[in-house]
Amino acid sequence: MTAKERMLAELPYRAADPELGADNLANKKRLYEYNTMAPGNFKRQEELIKEILGKCGESVYVEPPFRCDYGRNIEVGENFYSNYNLTILDVAKVRIGKNVMFAPNVSLFTAGHPLHPDSRNSGYEYGIGITIGDNVWIGGNCVVNPGVTIGDNAVIGSGSVVTKDIPANAVAAGNPCRVIRYITEEDRDYYFKDRRFDVEDYKP
Repeated sequence: MTAKERMLAELPYRAADPELGADNLANKKRLYEYNTMAPGNFKRQEELIKEILGKCGESVYVEPPFRCDYGRNIEVGENFYSNYNLTILDVAKVRIGKNVMFAPNVSLFTAGHPLHPDSRNSGYEYGIGITIGDNVWIGGNCVVNPGVTIGDNAVIGSGSVVTKDIPANAVAAGNPCRVIRYITEEDRDYYFKDRRFDVEDYKP
């Protein structure tokens, strides 16, 4: 197997591989154009994000700057929005559902290194995929670690470090991130804590 095949199979691989280096450099060039583009060039921005990502639904917007390793290992559903400074280490697959929102400084890390220094110094590393369901909101300055799945409709509080799976419909926060409570039908009528909507058109 090639280093790239091993990487995508979630096996130990060495990143200092010519094929991986070429793929990474090509992606850096696309990201450079994306991150330095003059504001207002929405058509080219939309074209370029579709070139960067491996799979992309309609209405996908990522506020620059955006950083990722390869881009092609990221799949994003429709109606996705990320605020500034999104970082995705996509040495393994990252699958993001529809109607997902990221606040500033969200980081998704599929990449990791062995714990033992001898193994780590060998140059081998690994990537384990991340899956984020539909209708998920991830707060600012959150880190999602390798192998994590976040279920549909979940909300992750600001500053969280997500080390284990989060179930659907959960509000979770902390380091390590833990479920605080579950979202209920009553939550529909509130926009922030105990503040009720004063309009009606928020209802589907």
